[in-house]
Amino acid sequence: MSSLLIKSAHIVNEGTIKVADVYIKNGRIEKIAQELNIIADQEINAEGLHLLPGLIDDQVHFREPGLTYKADIWHESRAAVAGGTTSFMEMPNTVPNTLTQGLLQDKYDIGAQKSLANYSFFMGAANDNLEEVLKTNPRDVCGVKVFMGSSTGNMLVDNERALENIFANSPTLVATHCEDESTIRANMLMYKEQYGEEGLTIDMHPLIRSEEACYLSSSKAVELAKKNNTRLHILHISTGRETALFTNEIPLEQKRITAEACIHHMWFSDQDYATKGNFIKWNPAVKTATDRDQILNALLDGHIDVIATDHAPHTIEEKSKSYSAAPSGGPLVQHALQALLDMVSQGKMTLEQLVQKSAHNTAICFQIEERGFIREGYWADLVLVDLNKPYTVNKSNILSKCGWSPFEGHQFTSTITHTVVSGNLAYTNGNLIEYGTGQRLLFNR
Repeated sequence: MSSLLIKSAHIVNEGTIKVADVYIKNGRIEKIAQELNIIADQEINAEGLHLLPGLIDDQVHFREPGLTYKADIWHESRAAVAGGTTSFMEMPNTVPNTLTQGLLQDKYDIGAQKSLANYSFFMGAANDNLEEVLKTNPRDVCGVKVFMGSSTGNMLVDNERALENIFANSPTLVATHCEDESTIRANMLMYKEQYGEEGLTIDMHPLIRSEEACYLSSSKAVELAKKNNTRLHILHISTGRETALFTNEIPLEQKRITAEACIHHMWFSDQDYATKGNFIKWNPAVKTATDRDQILNALLDGHIDVIATDHAPHTIEEKSKSYSAAPSGGPLVQHALQALLDMVSQGKMTLEQLVQKSAHNTAICFQIEERGFIREGYWADLVLVDLNKPYTVNKSNILSKCGWSPFEGHQFTSTITHTVVSGNLAYTNGNLIEYGTGQRLLFNR
């Protein structure tokens, strides 16, 4: 590994902003101080730029194996790094579903070969694979994923005994997708009876996958976790009502139940379906402007702990189908940081809060070893941003394999200039440097 010296950066870390130099050697941050006089293999003049810990995205769908016509680990990790996300945790609803330790290892082997970013992969839970779930190593696997709502293949966990066993016995963090399937099915049947299959439209999506469906499932997960003392992490909260299920009265390190907010639920609202259509069709659905604002408030006041993307690409052709036929999900990982920096420029959050929720807290929540902070001795996962250089999203600069973005045409206020992954300079001024790969995340458990 080459050494790297970053000079005169505005370092945003642990609630402060200060100007200093950072010296990186053998993948780690060796020294942080003013006016370091060290000869390094590479040097970056970061005067006027802000240096942040690389984002850690705890929920992505990179589609490999089995769905690589939509996305794959190579393309999506490149998009992540170009967007300042240095580490990701990927979900198990690939094909085949990641329901055995052997299939989980296969994904780690792909990550080791192809990922430009640091990586971890969730073990999947189903109604009938508890024995495999119990083999999960908490030291080097981020968690166990439970779909308490519809999913790909055999991954809907709707058997009460199976849920109880997973929550009672999981050897590591349990992450849940919470939507009540029976409520969604009843809503869908009602709308089909009223409008017919062809009459269903995208504006009905948040009414079919309703607030009630989300709250019923999230509250059930919280109840199960409290009963079994489960380490529970509820993904992509989409309603203001759900935020009351969580607490901000104890430090994150002491919480047994935590929650995540996603970029799209804090950016879009149901008013945007008129112009964005299926390109902002997600599960859980984007809901009202009131929900959007309440989620952001809960994030900032500590009821919600971390920010993620739920990056889940589909092809343009798939998303251009009718509402009923179009799949849910979209690409977000390349533009997550820029969207958050726009929110900073709008006064909705501070740079310090952005870093806390997208890097520090994710590292704390998952007990990630020596990442998520700009500290001497820690791995160098870093991103430099120019807060005064606008950047417009268009098809020519989208790196996700699907080739589209819900942010197309939007001009962000900031530009990402450099990304460092495990000490390697992986992105600089629009160019990816692919001589190194990311590392497997480890966890202090």
